[in-house]
Amino acid sequence: MITQQELHGNWNQLKGCLVEKWGQLTEDDLTKAKGSVDRLVGKIQEKTGETKANIESFFDSALENGASRLSGAAEAVRSYASSVSDATSDQYEHAQQALASGVESATSAVRRHPTESVAVCFGAGLIAGAVLGLILRNKA
Repeated sequence: MITQQELHGNWNQLKGCLVEKWGQLTEDDLTKAKGSVDRLVGKIQEKTGETKANIESFFDSALENGASRLSGAAEAVRSYASSVSDATSDQYEHAQQALASGVESATSAVRRHPTESVAVCFGAGLIAGAVLGLILRNKA
């Protein structure tokens, strides 16, 4: 038998199942019965002629189906989160390896050609300074 707490906690789910099962129930019928299991069972019996045992069995089945759907959805979310985490870890490792390779290449190039490296850095600094100076002069 469904309890008052289960009725309140699962009202939206149950309401949809009730209308699907017994289409002759109106929104007004459900609103009047909301909050009271006995009133709800009585209203369903009055409108449909179903036995109390059948109605209670339907409630139990509807709640069980809802719980299993919720459990399935939770498992799907856990699985998706795990796959996203794995993909993120893989991408992080790939980026880390690429950065390490780039640093190693730059270090090797500077060691092989120190004078040219200093000249390139000096030239890049002059160009960056000139561009920044032009930008700041145009804003003023």
